[in-house]
Amino acid sequence: MARLGEFEFIRQLLAPLSQGAPGAFNLTDDAATVTVGHGCELVITKDALVAGVHFFADDAPDLIARKALRVNLSDLAAKGAKPVGFLMALALPDQISDDWLRAFTSGLAQDVTAFACPLVGGDTTATPGPLTISITALGEVKTGHFIRRSGALSGDILCVSGTIGDAALGLDAAKGAYEALSQEHRQYLLDRYRLPQPRLTLGQALANRDSACLDISDGLCADVGHICVQSGVGAVIDTTQIPLSAAAASVLRTTPAALMRVLTGGDDYELALAVPPANIAATQEHGRKVGVAVTPIGRFVEGNGVTVLDGNGQPLTLFSAGYRHR
Repeated sequence: MARLGEFEFIRQLLAPLSQGAPGAFNLTDDAATVTVGHGCELVITKDALVAGVHFFADDAPDLIARKALRVNLSDLAAKGAKPVGFLMALALPDQISDDWLRAFTSGLAQDVTAFACPLVGGDTTATPGPLTISITALGEVKTGHFIRRSGALSGDILCVSGTIGDAALGLDAAKGAYEALSQEHRQYLLDRYRLPQPRLTLGQALANRDSACLDISDGLCADVGHICVQSGVGAVIDTTQIPLSAAAASVLRTTPAALMRVLTGGDDYELALAVPPANIAATQEHGRKVGVAVTPIGRFVEGNGVTVLDGNGQPLTLFSAGYRHR
């Protein structure tokens, strides 16, 4: 551990993040209690981030912390849940300093406040490397309002929130790709990769309204494919309808082949939705109310698998649908 020592690190820097969660007992016990209101279900999700895999080891520690929490909150968003707290386990290499820990917890504190999601417990341990951050996020949703992956029906409209492909293109840009990209657009894509925006308000607004939902972490095609497998349907994606940021559109103008990164790159943490046709106007209106565009990009059909159509309506061949952990 760093010079601060495990228990001083917890007492000085982590315990303040538990304020607002009485059942965390100021992180002085081996477990916590989370009170869920009457008529609600507890939603639990876990994601781990590893240096060199999910973020660059030399990224700013405050951004690493915020991304680690936000990717978990994105899973809650896809279920229509409201965050109530999180647990965190840190495996820290020797080179992690006290200053790094202070910056890390400072960034985490920003999002603890912003998303009203206090730290309720966890663990710290030393490791020869790499730095690993594992977070378990807890949320609540009204009973019966949990949105599963398995509810899509043939005829449902496939929609996505926000814009797609920014994070994957941002990762490429961080590695030096797209030299013709303006500094403004480059920074936008880098920010989208380093600091995702969990669509919590949108997810909560859509709870129990649409057929299926998940967040786009492994890639648009891969994650739509997950809905298809669990729902027993197929999907058709129209590439001309995929919403792009100005920065992503700029990349595609000079590098058309980057479309494959938009389709399969992952890390967007936007929502993919199966929406009954009768609900599409209301779903888009909910998006407008919370300031997040909801865009139809295709449909769910009988069959299986994901078909991607180019600008001429012809199927595209994908060498990979998205990221796989093994």
